[in-house]
Formats: sequence, structure tokens, C-alpha cells
Amino acid sequence: MKEMEALNYDRAVQKLAADLEYVNPPPIGAVHGPNGMRAVLEPFFAPTLENEFVILREATAGETVFLERLDRHRLADRWVELPVTGVFEVRAGLIAYWRDYFDAATILSQWPS
Repeated sequence: MKEMEALNYDRAVQKLAADLEYVNPPPIGAVHGPNGMRAVLEPFFAPTLENEFVILREATAGETVFLERLDRHRLADRWVELPVTGVFEVRAGLIAYWRDYFDAATILSQWPS
């Protein structure tokens, strides 16, 4: 989502359904609603100066979208990369379900504390 690349949370949450279910691997887990997603991502990405989400593969089945992507995050001293597979369900043009699959240790081991 281009709004997340730009770290524009106000615009990003406008693309989410009110009953959004947002799921990440442990230890992050699941949250609900646009404010739940924002509460997870905004503080986590606080040290991020720039994001780049490179879509490697995409498939759709009805309202379900599958993305294989490389999430790139520029920190003050380096770029951090995380391979991610995401599943999205889109309802009435809004993301209603968003689940990302990735190795949490890969990102947490590179992230500032």
C-alpha cells in the first residue's frame, strides 16, 4: 500500500474496513480495526525513514489477494529487508482481512531496540 510506503497512517487507515482483522506471526499476533493496525505499525516503524514494498508475485481469487513481497525499510544507518507473504480480503474496496507471514526473528534481529 503506497500510503504505508510513505508512512502516511492517516491515509492508510482510510483503506481499511472498520472490522479489519490484522494478523502477524508471534509475538505480534492479531489486532482488529484500523486503529488496532495503526497501534501495531506506527510505533514499530518509528525508526523507519522510508519504506519500499516490492511485489514479487501476485494472485487473486475473487476478493482474496495473495502477495509475495520484499518489505524494505530504511533506518538511519542501513536498509532492512524482510521477505513476506500476505493474504488480503477486500470488501467494497476496503481491506477487511490482512494476514502477513514472515519470520519474526528475521526482522526483530535487525531492528533497533
